Amino acid sequence: MKPNPNFYLQKINQIVKDTEEIGETMNPNYEEIRALIDEGKSAELTEERQLAAVEVFKEGTAKYRDLLKSLSSLRAPARIMGVHKKFERAYQTYVDGCEDMIESIANGIDIEAFDVAEQKQDEATDAIAASLQKMTSLLM
Repeated sequence: MKPNPNFYLQKINQIVKDTEEIGETMNPNYEEIRALIDEGKSAELTEERQLAAVEVFKEGTAKYRDLLKSLSSLRAPARIMGVHKKFERAYQTYVDGCEDMIESIANGIDIEAFDVAEQKQDEATDAIAASLQKMTSLLM
């Protein structure tokens, strides 16, 4: 049975939408830590706020992992199989970057590790966006 392009696109759109919603729940914690780093005040992050941020990041990253499983189980139409694999790899890199970010704040803020995790996520986001654009153009 051939994969249904409409079903596939609906699933991809839902994964993207869910990813954005999860990111929105984590963003205030990220912004707070980013601001402390940028202002040279990372030592001012209280243990309570740090633990709360780690917990929010862990919950969000677990949801990302579930979305990655859904993405991996999708059957892509043949003409976009390669793009689908690139999308999947970029999403995996994004999830890895999220896990790296959790590690960077688990025991105080490791600024260098935080910056590297942020860069990894940014590059993965760019690759995800490029893959989505390519998928859309191939399927429309």
